[in-house]
Amino acid sequence: MQAKRRTSLIPARRQLLTTLFLVAGLDCATKSAALATLGNDPVRVIGNFLTFHLLYNSGAAFSIATNRTTLLSAFSLVVATLILIRAWRMTNRAWISGAGLVVGGIAGNLFDRIFRPPGALSGQVVDWIEVPHWPTFNLADSSIVIGALLVAVLVIRNIPPEGSRRSGTTSDLNGVDDEAHKGGPNE
Repeated sequence: MQAKRRTSLIPARRQLLTTLFLVAGLDCATKSAALATLGNDPVRVIGNFLTFHLLYNSGAAFSIATNRTTLLSAFSLVVATLILIRAWRMTNRAWISGAGLVVGGIAGNLFDRIFRPPGALSGQVVDWIEVPHWPTFNLADSSIVIGALLVAVLVIRNIPPEGSRRSGTTSDLNGVDDEAHKGGPNE
């Protein structure tokens, strides 16, 4: 029983790390593209609905804690570490996706805070997506919000982060065990 649970954690951990690195990588790539192609003037993509506008953010979302980048960086590192510690034991695929999206987004913005001027956890985050009545954001910000919303739905639906303790299987968003859904491990 313990060995089966351990083997179910391997794909779960692979999913967590894949999601995390995919989100962080896409965020860094799109920020690099924005830096290379966007100037000072906003570029309208879809009328007044979507604009690409390069900005540098020294605070958090909605301009919270502006010029407190070192504090935000330290807080982000702590939050990401705590999520990863908890997520490492998760077997529910939806919970794993939520954790990977949040930590991947945190990692993307931390990359900016570490490596962009002035550096050393004080760098400014590159924001470049603008929609009406909303602060300019990036893919990392979107990933954090989507991951947090997914986790909120899971909590509201009372779906646990770990699959069935009896079988050690992984679960999907509906709380259905993968193995049980396939007819069980004996089929």
